[in-house]
Amino acid sequence: MVPGSLKHRANESESQMASVLNSDKDGVKPPKSSITLPVDYRPSADEEFMNPLQQEYFRQRLWDWKKQILAEAEGTLAVLQNEPLREPDLNDRASSETDWSIELRTRDRQRKLISKIDAALRRIDDGEYGYCEVTGEPISLGRLEARPIATMTVEAQERHERQEKISRDD
Repeated sequence: MVPGSLKHRANESESQMASVLNSDKDGVKPPKSSITLPVDYRPSADEEFMNPLQQEYFRQRLWDWKKQILAEAEGTLAVLQNEPLREPDLNDRASSETDWSIELRTRDRQRKLISKIDAALRRIDDGEYGYCEVTGEPISLGRLEARPIATMTVEAQERHERQEKISRDD
């Protein structure tokens, strides 16, 4: 690794995550909902799909996930700002740079994940959440539980991935 490149990536990642953190602090807060979920509520196939309770359930799950990611990012930023990246021993420095490189890649993936979470929250507000963007069919509750940012049914996702594979192979 080129000396200083990790520091440059750290600064770049730090500024990107800081802008996400600051935008969240500057008024992007979860909307106050008039719906109160029962303590043990879990969406069920027995109820109407994407009824207000289900929408609120997934809204809260998405906000909790986003808050968790932002809290982890704040911790990373605090460590980056307070700890020197230079280690006196070359082996220790290489190990430290590798660790930070992995950490920064993880934070970058999470930064991208936040935009997907925000898009899912917008879909809830627009009444489009839970429906496949390709077919318009409901996405199964099990899939939404496992991946709350899902935008396609399993079948549509599989078709999409097959098409992507074919396009890459050309």
